[in-house]
Amino acid sequence: VQLQASGGGLVQAGGSLRLSCAASGGTFNNYVMGWFRQAPGRDREFVAGINWSGGTRYYADSVKGRFTISRDNAENTVYLFMNRLKPEDTAVYYCAADYDPTRRRLPTTAQQYDYWGQGTQVTVSS
Repeated sequence: VQLQASGGGLVQAGGSLRLSCAASGGTFNNYVMGWFRQAPGRDREFVAGINWSGGTRYYADSVKGRFTISRDNAENTVYLFMNRLKPEDTAVYYCAADYDPTRRRLPTTAQQYDYWGQGTQVTVSS
């Protein structure tokens, strides 16, 4: 599957952004989808994940209550709604897909995901 992320940009602290990730080339609802981010000098970290149906969503503690992940299986797209952004949210954000026809996994590490988008920059100014 190929992933194309978009929607990053520059926003002031307290503001909002919506990231999108369009998938192509696979059966979308066979994939768990996730968002990760990587700030300069830091490891790539898990942000949010969503199971095949959208019925299970899970988040890193650092974004819980501020970010919302969702998916539209008819449009083969996953979203990340980011509210109350903070300067420490500044990073390159990546969408990722884990092929899981069992529909049971809820992966949280980068190694568990099979496919990656190109990344989109999010910069939050103070």
